[in-house]
Amino acid sequence: QVQLVESGGGLVQAGVSLRLSCAASVPTFSRYNMAWFRRAPGKEREFVAAISGTGGVTDSADSVKGRFTISRDNRKNTVYLQMNSLKPEDTAVYYCAATVKLTPRGPPLSSKSYDYWGQGTQVTVSS
Repeated sequence: QVQLVESGGGLVQAGVSLRLSCAASVPTFSRYNMAWFRRAPGKEREFVAAISGTGGVTDSADSVKGRFTISRDNRKNTVYLQMNSLKPEDTAVYYCAATVKLTPRGPPLSSKSYDYWGQGTQVTVSS
C-alpha cells in the first residue's frame, strides 16, 4: 500500500516562497512518477508539476513555469515543490500523487493517470 503525506503548507504573503514536501511509504520509490496537483476554492483540480522516477524528466503547468520547481530525493522517498514568488491565485489545497504509469513524453499530466494520493496541504497566499 502506497501512502503519501504532504507537509509545508501555510498562510503567507504574496511574493514569498514555500517548499512543500511529500513523503512516500513505498518499497521502491524510484519506480514511481510523482506529481503535484492543486484545487482552488470553487475550481477543478489542476496539474501543477510532475517528475519521473529518476528525476530526469520534469514538466510543469504554464501558470507556474519559472516560479515553481519540482524535485525529488529518492534516498529519502520524498518529492518537493519549491514555490517562489507566490501569488494570491496560487491559493489552493496542494496534493501529491504517485503512479507507475509513463507516457512517451514522460510522467503523466492527467490526474486520471495517478493511482495514489496524499491528503493535501493548504496553501493560502494573501495579497
